[in-house]
Amino acid sequence: MIGFGPHLMVDGYEGNYEVLSSVEAITRFLEDLPNEIGMTKIMPPYVFRYDGGDVPEDWGISGFVIIAESHISIHTFPEKGYFSIDIFSCKEFDMDRALEIIKSYFMTDKLEIRTTSRGTEFPRSVPLATSITEAQRNRLV
Repeated sequence: MIGFGPHLMVDGYEGNYEVLSSVEAITRFLEDLPNEIGMTKIMPPYVFRYDGGDVPEDWGISGFVIIAESHISIHTFPEKGYFSIDIFSCKEFDMDRALEIIKSYFMTDKLEIRTTSRGTEFPRSVPLATSITEAQRNRLV
């Protein structure tokens, strides 16, 4: 693997209201997901409800779990049926499995999915990173 690792970003629409509005459900999701996709949870999930501030219908649940490989975070907006999830890892993981779990748990197929590779110059292997970085930079000149 080149770079630091993959970052999966998911925006979900028409999610199940009961799940999106439940601190317990979001905690369970963050508790179980790391193991399901081969990650190592290093702390319990931290999950809380926020009130929406100036826009009352923007209330929801936010949470994250720190994993040895990086982190998983979620923000929900139950009144809008919307949620966003980030899974960032320093190692490859089964993104298709993660998406299956997300669709099933939040009861929706309506997802926007983006992926990126983070830290493309991260020196996992200094000689390899140096040669790749130099080649990329030479193309820009």
